[in-house]
Amino acid sequence: MPSRSYRLVHPRSGRVLAERVRLPRTFVGRSLGLMFRRSLGGGEGLWLRPCNGIHMFFVRFPIDAVFLDRSERVVRAYPGLKPWRVVPFVRRAHSVVEVPAGTIAGLDLEPGEPLEVTCTARPA
Repeated sequence: MPSRSYRLVHPRSGRVLAERVRLPRTFVGRSLGLMFRRSLGGGEGLWLRPCNGIHMFFVRFPIDAVFLDRSERVVRAYPGLKPWRVVPFVRRAHSVVEVPAGTIAGLDLEPGEPLEVTCTARPA
């Protein structure tokens, strides 16, 4: 069965932040997240929903993390989050999108700013 995939766009700039954003469907998938992976390729991302805090334990590479509210508006962004760090709780966040470090560089994401998340593949 193909996994659900999404595309993430920053509407103000038109920049595609990720072409292939995976949404884990189970608690275990969300819990493991990016742990033990060697990398997150360019154009890839992980959308953890529901989620309002993350840790970088056993994640081997830095990432950019963008926390979103229920309307997919930016609550807070963490660029260049390094391994073994923790973001314990982000108030008003409902989900987080994790993308390769440097993806959000130069965007100056503001709280309340919308991101466009569109489904690109559905399970059969």
